[in-house]
Amino acid sequence: MGNQSFIAVIGDIKDSRRLENRNKTQETFKGVLDHINNKYQANIASNFMITLGDSFQGLLHPEADLFAILFELELAMSPVDFRFGIGVGEITTTINPTNSMEMDGPAYHLAREMIEQIEDSERKHHQPETNTLIRLQKDGSNVEIALNTILSLTTALKSKWTDRQKEVLYAYVNQAENQYHAAEALAIGQSSVNKVLKATSYYNYKNALQQATRLLRGTITC
Repeated sequence: MGNQSFIAVIGDIKDSRRLENRNKTQETFKGVLDHINNKYQANIASNFMITLGDSFQGLLHPEADLFAILFELELAMSPVDFRFGIGVGEITTTINPTNSMEMDGPAYHLAREMIEQIEDSERKHHQPETNTLIRLQKDGSNVEIALNTILSLTTALKSKWTDRQKEVLYAYVNQAENQYHAAEALAIGQSSVNKVLKATSYYNYKNALQQATRLLRGTITC
């Protein structure tokens, strides 16, 4: 694999044992991952796949729109909550486009460390709270601090959104951010979509993720 960096993503569902219908959630989860794999095929080095009943992993190319992918996944699975561990680094095995479980390398090790760090923080009630952490194999402590600060702030913003607001945002994202098309898909008025966008500070949220994406890409490719 040389020195090329990839973006490894490991995620799991929070409090999965408390879900009312785990089988239905898992079926929905698989369908959402299939949708992500198809929609973002050009971004994906190895497909997102369920590794255990409540966990998944996948591998992205360095230029991938990482945060947009995770955001869409979260909206699609609402009200289910996730943790995301992200590792940026090398893959030391052959890339398997269809089975990420057959691969290994520092990128996945770092992603797993980030999941464990989030879980440890939750147990100890540490602040700031976040559902996403990222670690870089290359020395990039200042970049990591900036990225994880953005992710902590966006987690705080998301925590105030209602399930209905997430439903409207998901329709808006899936309708190419067209308010009228999103309203039609939900059989509501365009003004209702606009109100949700304002109430959730969606454009501030989106801008924060776009800046995080630029920062990450600049770090990987430099």
